[in-house]
Amino acid sequence: MRHGLGHVGGVNVDVIVPALNEEQALPKVLADIPASVRRVVVADNGSTDRTAEVARAHGAEIVTEPERGYGAACLRAIAHLSLDAPDVVVFLDGDYSDYPDELPQLVEPIARGEVDFVVGSRTRGLSQAGALTPQQRVGNAIATTALRLLYRAPFTDLGPFRAIRWATLLRLGMRDRNWGWTVEMQIKAARQRVPWREVPVSYRPRIGTSKVSGTLKGSLGAARKILWLLAKHAVTG
Repeated sequence: MRHGLGHVGGVNVDVIVPALNEEQALPKVLADIPASVRRVVVADNGSTDRTAEVARAHGAEIVTEPERGYGAACLRAIAHLSLDAPDVVVFLDGDYSDYPDELPQLVEPIARGEVDFVVGSRTRGLSQAGALTPQQRVGNAIATTALRLLYRAPFTDLGPFRAIRWATLLRLGMRDRNWGWTVEMQIKAARQRVPWREVPVSYRPRIGTSKVSGTLKGSLGAARKILWLLAKHAVTG
């Protein structure tokens, strides 16, 4: 079980890595997470490969969520962390598309008390060719335009690499169990007037095949869910 030095910028930071069949990418992801992180929890979302075994061998804690869905995996990991809650939690994909070593850049504005929520923006950062698929770019543009118009929240990305103060995360009351997780967090942060910031982050082509943007069914399902959540929260106020 990994226990890091415990502090990034003076705060306890734990990392959640949702993972589904990521045995090839996980060693790289876990190796690049700064040693200053206190704990890393890999939420195995029903993998059929050696994801859990590989994660454990590299010092991560493992929780299992058999219900398929990005949000379901995140919620399971949050429940696990609640037994010994951090000051800040970071969400990081398990496919090595994010750059884990950029984690301090996301945490520092929170540690300094400037904001409670930071989103890593791939559109403002350096994305390698092919890292963001055309459907991701279009979906991001539509969703962020809606966030700006409906909630006066000028986000530029729904990037999965993000950091949030633990108490703020609990206050948001996250519910989505699949494709709407990231946009739900941003909608609720805007509605609750959570102080937030975007930080440019790097992005590269993932290792393996995406379970969402890599398939037509996944892309359409994600788009429908994101638009539904945007409309739902705008109507319910």
